[in-house]
Amino acid sequence: MAEFDYDIGIIGGGAGGLTVAAGAAQLGAKTLLVEKEPLLGGDCLHYGCVPSKTLIKTAHVYHLMKNAQEFGLPAPEIPPVDFQQVAKRIQSVITAIQKHDSEERFCSLGAKVVFGEATFLDEHAVQLHGKGITAKNWVIATGSSPGIPPIEGLDGTPYITNKEIFSLDRLPESMVVLGAGPIAIEMAQAFCRLGSKVHVVQRSGQILSREDRDMADEVMELLRKEGVIFHLNASVKRTKDLGNAREVTFENEEGETVHLKAERILVALGRTPNVDDLNLDGIGVKTNSRGVIVDNRMRTNQKHIYAVGDVTGAYQFTHAAGYEGGIVVGNAIFHLPRKADYTFLPWCTYTDPELASIGMNEKRAEEAGLEYSVWTEAFEDNDRSLAEGQKAGKIKMILDDKEKPLGVQILGPQAGELLSEWVGVLNGKVKLSTLASAVHPYPTLGEINKRVAGTYFSPKIFSDKVRKGLKFFFHLKGRACEQK
Repeated sequence: MAEFDYDIGIIGGGAGGLTVAAGAAQLGAKTLLVEKEPLLGGDCLHYGCVPSKTLIKTAHVYHLMKNAQEFGLPAPEIPPVDFQQVAKRIQSVITAIQKHDSEERFCSLGAKVVFGEATFLDEHAVQLHGKGITAKNWVIATGSSPGIPPIEGLDGTPYITNKEIFSLDRLPESMVVLGAGPIAIEMAQAFCRLGSKVHVVQRSGQILSREDRDMADEVMELLRKEGVIFHLNASVKRTKDLGNAREVTFENEEGETVHLKAERILVALGRTPNVDDLNLDGIGVKTNSRGVIVDNRMRTNQKHIYAVGDVTGAYQFTHAAGYEGGIVVGNAIFHLPRKADYTFLPWCTYTDPELASIGMNEKRAEEAGLEYSVWTEAFEDNDRSLAEGQKAGKIKMILDDKEKPLGVQILGPQAGELLSEWVGVLNGKVKLSTLASAVHPYPTLGEINKRVAGTYFSPKIFSDKVRKGLKFFFHLKGRACEQK
């Protein structure tokens, strides 16, 4: 039997890599974790989830301050935002969380952390700091980077991505956002609320293209009312550096040429897998334009080499990477044939209100050729939502032809939190009747989950057939009041 330096080696210290490292080390596997950046935590901690949600919260508070009159309060005098203070707060949150993702913590768990760039020498060995290191199993968890499109002039025009936006030295007076995915839309709303004039340029006719159009359009209209300007069906032709400003030229859906000038350009047009310099071709690991190709056990075609997280190009969420890391631990350490199942994987776009989803929406049900029905409940009918001044949005439940849930979408206050109940219901195969009959505290936003399930049962319970049966058996006398 071949001797290896480590039982398992992980390349990449983001959510997926950290999950594998922590699990494998605590189970007794000799574990190596390699990270090319000077700190662990990956894109999520330093340039993604953590700083973006911190910024979104700051923008939300500022928005509430400016709209105090809507809550019966006197109109305050609000000074402009000092973005250096905002950036300082963002960094303080990152620093606090960094303690959980430190070299010391992982060493205490039993994993060795080495900072540097690893390149595969063969299917069991990597070169690190000029030295060959071997492992029985390897995990590629190198994540992704902002995708930079081949737009004329962009290479000569200063622009920012998610890597720079949270550390700006001042709030931009104006910003053009290229793209309309979750990152783009979250940042568009946040910077608009902080005081920037924001334009969103989107190549298709819908923002948040993964979502159902009715939900995405409602998000767009809410942001539009706050001041975000949208340009849909826009074909970007070129960008230009004007010295003290940047220019984006695009053709709109009427075929007209539009020139937008702004202080900053934010490029948010998707992600590119970090596979360069790994020498994957040299060791025969198959990739495509989306990333490393894996099976449902997270194995590459080299069965002892796994890949998790953004680098696979599948589900680019931190929680997906963590889930996939657990799948790898099950297969590589326990040697159990554990397979990834994304049927009820949740996700959330953290606009205000949030848009959260789990399972299939109408768009995916139609693509799959399924028969389905839609059941909705509006937040304007939820007492807690009204009390908090948040009446926009709805919950949408999708049932198949056998009246079993295919998925749920929630557009509304704290939608990501509300979706967690559906994570338990759908993954636990809980009956809708159980949810509909469960007691929820009043007044809470969570009642909307119970209400939409009840909406499905109401026509069955209060049908003419049921009323006639009750009248026949129990001699009920019928209605006591009729409206004129």
